[in-house]
Amino acid sequence: MNILGIWDGHDSGAALLMDGRLVCAINEERLTGRKLEIMFPRLAIAECLREGGIKPHDIHQVACATFDPAKTLTRLWPQSKERYYRVRRRMDLPSPMNRFTKVIKYRLTELPPNRLTHWLSNRVVLGCLKEVGFDNPNLVMLDHHLCHAAGAAYGSGFAKAVVITLDGVGDGLSGSISLLSDGRLQRISSIEARHSLGIFFEHVTNLLHMRELEDEGKVMALADFALPVKEHQNPLLEMFQIEGLQVRARYHANELYRRLADVLWRCTPEQFAAMAQQTLEKRVLELVRNAVAQTKVNRVALSGGVFANVKLNGMVRNLPGLEGCYVFPHMGDGGLALGAATQLSQSATQTWPNLYLGPDYSAEEIQETVHKSGLSYRKPDDLIGATVELIGSGKIVGWFQGRMEYAPRALGGRSVLALPGLPNIRDLLNLKLKKRSWFQPFCPSMLDEEAKRLLADCHGPPDRFMTSIYQVRPEFRELLSGVTSRDGSCRPQMVARDESRYSRLLVAIQEKTGCGVLLNTSFNAHGAPMACSPTDALGAFAAMGIDHLILGDWILEK
Repeated sequence: MNILGIWDGHDSGAALLMDGRLVCAINEERLTGRKLEIMFPRLAIAECLREGGIKPHDIHQVACATFDPAKTLTRLWPQSKERYYRVRRRMDLPSPMNRFTKVIKYRLTELPPNRLTHWLSNRVVLGCLKEVGFDNPNLVMLDHHLCHAAGAAYGSGFAKAVVITLDGVGDGLSGSISLLSDGRLQRISSIEARHSLGIFFEHVTNLLHMRELEDEGKVMALADFALPVKEHQNPLLEMFQIEGLQVRARYHANELYRRLADVLWRCTPEQFAAMAQQTLEKRVLELVRNAVAQTKVNRVALSGGVFANVKLNGMVRNLPGLEGCYVFPHMGDGGLALGAATQLSQSATQTWPNLYLGPDYSAEEIQETVHKSGLSYRKPDDLIGATVELIGSGKIVGWFQGRMEYAPRALGGRSVLALPGLPNIRDLLNLKLKKRSWFQPFCPSMLDEEAKRLLADCHGPPDRFMTSIYQVRPEFRELLSGVTSRDGSCRPQMVARDESRYSRLLVAIQEKTGCGVLLNTSFNAHGAPMACSPTDALGAFAAMGIDHLILGDWILEK
């Protein structure tokens, strides 16, 4: 059974399951070069078919997420999707029309799907599939939050779990709570779009002059720099209440924006960010506690854009009595294609040992790119040893190896690497190389045994995909200063000792420095997608101003 999952909205993409095996998953942005691409994932579909070695007629079912009125409208009128993309990413200057566009957007997205929108969306998506070579595809339209839930539930490896989804809005809902049991999902609560904690955090992001659906992580990081805010001094807390398995918002989306703007007018940006973070944490933790108590199931699986907030995830993970917490690694809408395919496959055995699911490039292709680069290059006999010498001497290197990662985090396939304790490394990377906000943190990749040694709250299965924060033990914070946030936390990728090139690099770093940890950030210029091809890597190498690029078996220098 070959199942293709697709998503044609914000961060569009495709995923391919062949007999329950995840063969390929990729987002369109990596192939078009346009951050968080919104158009139909033609290139992603082609890459999935190429990786699977199959043709469109070999696909038995196609699963597509979401058919509410707002999504259906953008399918019928793609220009509206493009217009909102430009407004959201601040590519166009402010204007009354742009403000009106946002007001209408928040009203439309609250509307639930119906038979007409299902039929219209089905017709449009079928037409798009036929344009890319599908003759008469068996297309299934699936509920937005069901796709979020399926990815988390069936990827968790749990036999039984409470599955919670929270995001901005999709198919008239902003969240859901389901029970996974006997390989099936049963929804026990639906949270209406009007009561969206995701929209709340979007508004906060926008009011802080950042891009919603993109910069929410910056809000979380900025909150670290505020003075502590006591709950009774936080006016945002009263805007949401938790009642059992329901979220209740005091104001609808557009009125909520105005109320938030009034609060921001009277405080500093970092204080506003801290109050928003506190509100999100408190209300979501209440919801999780209630769900666990009501179902008497002490394992949770989480998905939806709200759970891109790694501080929140760390607090959920450490809830007393919780025996397991899994966060779907592509928790935002970019993961809907894989969630849709997973739901159609109806199997609870689809845990994924890694996320290296994108394109790979042959040694011949990389060599040809290297020879045409015009840069100085060499091919050392011991690539790992040569790389360790560069990093150990304080160099920052680009690292391009094997298949590209799926999901937003760099996991050692398309990474920029450095020692985690270099003086001023955070400012150097943020301000000079990546040209982004000064307060954004960086993350470490560390061997499993180092995670147990360096992190105070490292318990349970290793976090392979950077989905949660952990507290760095105080005695190691200087050693890991470049990857430790102001509150003493970090967001690690825990790496097993195996024969992969990245694991062997970490082992060699451990042997040289005594600590098997590297600062690891995504290999891309700020505002651009992660490098996919060797040519993309050369472009990012030029834009970022780093001195060395490890491209396959080759080391390139400026």
